[in-house]
Amino acid sequence: MSLKINLRHLEEQGLHLQGELPVAELDLGVVDELIRTEKPLRYDLAVELLHDAVLATGSLALPLDCECGRCLKRFKTELKLAGWAAHLPLEGEDKVSVDNDCVDLTPFVREDILLSFPQHPLCKTECAGLKPKGMAREAEAAEKPAVAAWAELDKLKLK
Repeated sequence: MSLKINLRHLEEQGLHLQGELPVAELDLGVVDELIRTEKPLRYDLAVELLHDAVLATGSLALPLDCECGRCLKRFKTELKLAGWAAHLPLEGEDKVSVDNDCVDLTPFVREDILLSFPQHPLCKTECAGLKPKGMAREAEAAEKPAVAAWAELDKLKLK
C-alpha cells in the first residue's frame, strides 16, 4: 500500500487522505545504528489538482526509536513534518511519472523524511555523555595530594 493518487478522482474535487503507511512501504533503507524505524508513518494530507500539477500539503509523523549519540541511552522521539508540501508537475521537463492515471507520493514522502532524520540523535540537548570509569576516583586522587600539601604547610611553625 503506497500513497498513490488517482488523477481522475482529483478532477472533481480535492482529496483528504489520512491514515498510516507501513514503514516497509517507505523503503527507507536506514542503516544508522542509532535510529530504528519500526512503527508506521502517520499522514494527514490534502491533495488537489492544479492546472498542470498535483499539490499535496499536510503533515507527516514517524515514530523513531533512537539511542543517544553521547550516552547511548535509548529514547523515543517523533519525526514531525507539520507543514509538508509537494508540488508535482504533470507536464514539462520535471514531470512526475503517471501510471494508470495514478501519481505515487511515496518517493517524495521518503525523500523528505530521510532529509529530516536526526544526524546525531540526543536524548536531551544538555546530555553530557558517558563518564569514563574511574574518572571520579582520578579526580579524588588528584585532589588528595593538594589537600595533603596544605596540611603539611599548616603544620609549619614559622616563628
